[in-house]
Amino acid sequence: MGRTSEIGGLISAVAASFSFSQSNLVSFADGPFNFSPFSSSNPSPSPPQTSSLSGQSQPSALPPSTVAGSGESGPRAPRNDNPRTTSSGFDPEALERGAKALKEIASSSHAKKVFESIKTQEATRQAELAAKAAEYKAMQAQAETERQRVVYDEQKKLAQHQAQTKSQMARYEDELARKRMQAENEYQRARNQELVKLQEESSIRLEQARRATEEQIQAQRRQTEREKAEVERETIRVRAMAEAEGRAHEAKLAEEVNRRILKDRANAEMEKWVSAINTTFEHIGGGLRAVLTDQNKLVVVVGGVTALAAGIYTTREGARVIWSYVDRILGQPSLIRESSKGKYPWSGVFTRSFRTLSSGANKGSASKNGNGFGDVILHPSLQKRIEQLANATANTKSHQAPFRNMLFYGPPGTGKTMAARELAQKSGLDYALMTGGDVAPLGSQAVTKIHQLFDWAKKSRRGLLLFIDEADAFLCERNKTYMSEAQRSALNALLFRTGDQSKDIVLALATNRPGDLDSAVADRIDEVLEFPLPQTEERFKLLKLYLDKYIAQAGSRKSGWLQNLFKRQPQKIEIKGLTDDILKEAAERTEGFSGREIAKLMASVQAAVYGSQNCVLDSALFREVVDYKVAEHQQRSKLASKSDEKSA
Repeated sequence: MGRTSEIGGLISAVAASFSFSQSNLVSFADGPFNFSPFSSSNPSPSPPQTSSLSGQSQPSALPPSTVAGSGESGPRAPRNDNPRTTSSGFDPEALERGAKALKEIASSSHAKKVFESIKTQEATRQAELAAKAAEYKAMQAQAETERQRVVYDEQKKLAQHQAQTKSQMARYEDELARKRMQAENEYQRARNQELVKLQEESSIRLEQARRATEEQIQAQRRQTEREKAEVERETIRVRAMAEAEGRAHEAKLAEEVNRRILKDRANAEMEKWVSAINTTFEHIGGGLRAVLTDQNKLVVVVGGVTALAAGIYTTREGARVIWSYVDRILGQPSLIRESSKGKYPWSGVFTRSFRTLSSGANKGSASKNGNGFGDVILHPSLQKRIEQLANATANTKSHQAPFRNMLFYGPPGTGKTMAARELAQKSGLDYALMTGGDVAPLGSQAVTKIHQLFDWAKKSRRGLLLFIDEADAFLCERNKTYMSEAQRSALNALLFRTGDQSKDIVLALATNRPGDLDSAVADRIDEVLEFPLPQTEERFKLLKLYLDKYIAQAGSRKSGWLQNLFKRQPQKIEIKGLTDDILKEAAERTEGFSGREIAKLMASVQAAVYGSQNCVLDSALFREVVDYKVAEHQQRSKLASKSDEKSA
């Protein structure tokens, strides 16, 4: 075992030395020049080859004499301070160890195996070198391919550059050709313009010459015509003067003849009238003379004239007395301002029939519109109460029960009068309106007129609703100092006629000051209804109602064909952009307005539309009128509050 390990160590040493020598050889072989790894700076013979078969080896180093001899003939060797190395810096110890190892291998029994192993390693080494050489050749081929590709790219770029240069040259030549043609065209155009200009100047000169010649001809012609006209004018003047002198002479002669004729005619007319007047006065004088001389004729004439005058006076006064009696018995009392009945029983028959038919139509339209009171817009609770009273009044009349008296109070313009009229119409009663302010001027006749009024009201076969507006004017407290005796008597007369429940008359009083009424009058009231100012919803309905009445239907009123013939038709108003939202906005802004004020507002809108040029109602004009009326209402309220403060 020890021997085997020694042999392995020797083989390793030999292999290491051999590989070192081979690596040196390869490294020097790869370079541009090959130098022996064991040579010094001076040339020396190569070492002898050892025979692997005999196992003997020659000494690798030259004898010292040879080295010295070579040193004498060559240049001086450099100094070697390390005794183990040569002068060139090579250490021969490894070779010595290798030679020693080779000797041991040669003397060993395993020398053959060692050399076979070395041969195998050498073959492997040669194969690796061949692979590297093939790899180097492949790399060289790849480099050649890359070089050819670079050459091809350069040639391609050169061809592209040449083509681009050729294209630029072609474009440049084309541009030069175009510029040359353009210059030639400009030159030709300038030449043509000069020719045209010369032709125009020539034609202008010819035209000027022609015009000058024509003007000369025209001037000569005008001169000739002027001279001819002067000659004709002079001829006409001479002829006219001669004719005028002849006519003047003839007129002078005719005037003298006419003057003599008129003078003779005037004298004849004067003589005729003088003779007629004389004859008339002679007849009158003869008649007067006959009457004055004959006493019987004088008495007859005086009696006839007196009887004629007495007959005329008696007939006139008798007719007046009879008519006043008929009017008092059958006519309408003077206190009545408005009534559904005619002034006389035979008058208004057709009017009442037409009103009945129209009321039926209005009921149908009102039911369709959802408003049972036509043009009257009230609070829903108040409207329901009035409808109940209308139904109760109608049933009361059919059952022959006594009627109930009513009191309507509230601010002015809240619909009290219209509600009373609609109440009478719905209950089937006749309607009569009077005002309390008409009683005071009657004085002592007030009592008689009130009794006549109630007597006339009892004659209604359907029953009558007597509506007294401004009732506080003569039905106020009787203990007030400013109340006259005639007013107190009139109040007593009304209290007397309304003391009991009536089956013929419904008394409806309307006032703005219910506290001023006499306590006896308040005692005769069965139903008290308050008419407040309309709220937002009622104001919106009133605005829509009067918008339709005053604006939408303003130009569509129908009249008779005779009136249409002689009267200009009103222009129809066009409504643009006036929506329900704008009306609701106006309803909110008109807080505190009564129904009458809203009607006046829409009448002002109508007037503003008629005052415009195109007769069109738009939202801007409507808002402008609403703003004006709201400011006016506020100013009126301030004045009323100031007057109330002063009176307080």
